[in-house]
Amino acid sequence: MPSGPQWDQALRDVALWIIESGTRSPEGVAPIVQAGHPALRTVATPYDGQLSDEELTALLDVMHRTMRAAPGVGLAAPQLGLPVAIAVLEDPGTVLEEHAQVREREPLPYRVLVNPRYTPVGDERAAFYEGCLSVVGYQAVVARARHVHLTGTDESGAAVDEIVGGWSARIVQHETDHLAGTLYLDRAELRSLAATDDFGARWAAEPTPAAAARALGFGLD
Repeated sequence: MPSGPQWDQALRDVALWIIESGTRSPEGVAPIVQAGHPALRTVATPYDGQLSDEELTALLDVMHRTMRAAPGVGLAAPQLGLPVAIAVLEDPGTVLEEHAQVREREPLPYRVLVNPRYTPVGDERAAFYEGCLSVVGYQAVVARARHVHLTGTDESGAAVDEIVGGWSARIVQHETDHLAGTLYLDRAELRSLAATDDFGARWAAEPTPAAAARALGFGLD
């Protein structure tokens, strides 16, 4: 992992470019990089004050707006081409009662994770379709820990140390994986891979991927 004053300055330059991109965009958003960009395959540098408080706030604002506009429920800094260990999360939940119950999906208020890490709690796993703002046009089933122990800090430096479960745990794992240079496809059941066209979208619209598993020939943990 690169380090040192020159690297920190390079990271700051990228962050300032992202902030500037947000000011130029009518929607206040920055471009999301796609699979193949080196930042998505780089272990992110821990955030250690490379930005001023004002710059960090501005960066987080752009990240938040970009995530919402996409739309998505999480966005990691590497997805904007900035390999720094910061992510934003927010999930309004779903109005579909069966989906909410089966997927354990409850609204997740906006939050920032800085230098997050997670470890599975227990052996329970849940397999559902996932997509990614940096892999546009596709989705695949990923079996993930149902509960995780999340540690790190928030944007103010306050410690984060909690157990996260259900769909929120899935979001935490997906975004934290980005900071390790890991895409969801690295963990996916590749026989479940489907385009997000009218046909493929029906698989993700099901409460569980059971029908997709039967049709496409893959197992579920």
